[in-house]
Amino acid sequence: MPISELLLVKPVTNLGNEGDHVKVKPGYARNYLLPRGYAIPLTRGNRKQVDSLKKRSEARLKDELVKAQEISSKLQTIRIAIAVKTGPGGKVFGSVTAQNLIDRIAQDGVTLEKKTVHLHTPVKTLGKHTTQIKLHPEVSLDFEFEIVSENPIIEADSQS
Repeated sequence: MPISELLLVKPVTNLGNEGDHVKVKPGYARNYLLPRGYAIPLTRGNRKQVDSLKKRSEARLKDELVKAQEISSKLQTIRIAIAVKTGPGGKVFGSVTAQNLIDRIAQDGVTLEKKTVHLHTPVKTLGKHTTQIKLHPEVSLDFEFEIVSENPIIEADSQS
C-alpha cells in the first residue's frame, strides 16, 4: 500500500505538530492535508524548513501550556449552578449538555472550546455532577457543577 511522506506546517489533532515528518495514506494527504495547507510534500528543499518549524512549534506549545494553566486556575475558583425546568418529582425536562455548561462558564469570564469539555452523556438529573475539562495534553481538571430546579419541586402523586 503506498504511503505519502509529508511535512506538517500546522498542528493536526491526532497526527502531529508543525515540523513533524509524518507518513499517511495518499487519499488523506491529497484530499485533506494538502488542500487545507496543513502539510507540504517532503522534499530535500523542504527538509530545511524543519528546524524553523520545530522552533515555532516549541514556542507555541509553551505558550499554550501557560494559557491552559491560567484557565485551569480560574476554573478551580468558579462554582456554578445551572437552573433547569422540572416536572413532578423533580424530573428534568430535557438535559444539560456540554454546550450549556460552556455557555454558563463563559458568563463567569472563561471561554472554552467544546472539544475541551468531556461530558460523556447529557446530564438529566438534579444534583452535583463532575466532568473532565482537558485544556492541554498536560493540563486537565475535574470540574464540579450543580443542576438545580428553577421552579419548586412538587412531589409526584402516586396513584394506585
